[in-house]
Amino acid sequence: MISSQTLLRELIAIPSVNPAFLPLKDPRGGEKNMADFVLALGASNGLDAELRKVLPNRSNVLLRYRPTGRIVDTVVLAPHLDTVGEPSMPDSMFRPITKNGRLHGRGACDTKGSVSAMLTALLNVAGSPNRPKQTEIVFAGLIDEENSQEGSRALAGSKFKASLAVVGEPTRLKVVTAHKGDLWIRLDTVGKSAHGSRPELGRNAVHAMAQIVDLLETRYAESLRTRKHPLLGSPTGNVGSISGGTQPNIVPGSCWISVDRRTIPGETEKKVYAEIKALLRQYGRSARLSNIRTAFCDPLETDPNHPLVRSFFRAAGQKHPEGVDFFCDAAVLACAGIPSVVFGPGDIAQAHTADEWISLESLDKGTALLTRFLQSLP
Repeated sequence: MISSQTLLRELIAIPSVNPAFLPLKDPRGGEKNMADFVLALGASNGLDAELRKVLPNRSNVLLRYRPTGRIVDTVVLAPHLDTVGEPSMPDSMFRPITKNGRLHGRGACDTKGSVSAMLTALLNVAGSPNRPKQTEIVFAGLIDEENSQEGSRALAGSKFKASLAVVGEPTRLKVVTAHKGDLWIRLDTVGKSAHGSRPELGRNAVHAMAQIVDLLETRYAESLRTRKHPLLGSPTGNVGSISGGTQPNIVPGSCWISVDRRTIPGETEKKVYAEIKALLRQYGRSARLSNIRTAFCDPLETDPNHPLVRSFFRAAGQKHPEGVDFFCDAAVLACAGIPSVVFGPGDIAQAHTADEWISLESLDKGTALLTRFLQSLP
């Protein structure tokens, strides 16, 4: 029987920082070494193992447990292999350290803890007498969740089918059936440059943008608070960055801001753009809107009464569904017709931090819970 704690230490020691956050050819970038490690581990334990190329040197890894009987369901365990990072991060972040019941290291929480728990549960179930006879189980280690979700989008676009996807993220061992979506919007204002001594000859693009920022942070924010989802609360907007002008003695001719817009089920990219444009028209403001991301990150809402979701609730000892504010690969898979939930050990509060850690108790409990669920499948 493999230990999830031992496996997690090995995974942390394999850097797999999303290349979007590092210089080109940084040896810590990319999921290749992680994928190769997981592939070899699965193959050596009798699982069907394959790499599916998504981007150059970046592949999803799929491990399959095939039952002896006729397949009636397919359950996919889908954590992501990449982590966040930045160029100045010390190599010590990839040296796992255990202290006070916690395992520290990059990815411990987000989301190599889920990789370890899910892979350990699958290997232990596949190697035991008490294993499903009619349910196929697929471990799908996905690339690029932390940037553009290219891994899950590729899997969804490949016509991959499953009865349920359990997407690995730190949820404090709660089964999550709803999460917010995310849209990054850029707004540009255009003015007219002039000498700073004669500002009346120009049109100040920064001032125009300041008025728009005020609208977004007041009127628009107030309107969003009137919308409610039973698990997710209200949608939100955040003006996260601003840039305009060149120097004090020039009237700025351009300015731009970036906005993080978290959506709830029922909100679409098209609706969000339309309401912001309507707000600007209402108050006589003008800006050009564009999407910073290549694809909208949809919100998730899965029926908690789905039979396999109910089975997962029973294994978790959970009576009611939960929601989270962050988005992940679950919505991508759900939009492709795969009912999806989010689950994993650890707390999102520790994700993306300089001293990332996971509780070993949470890791062990998560592994045991997933094992119970897999063993309960027909």
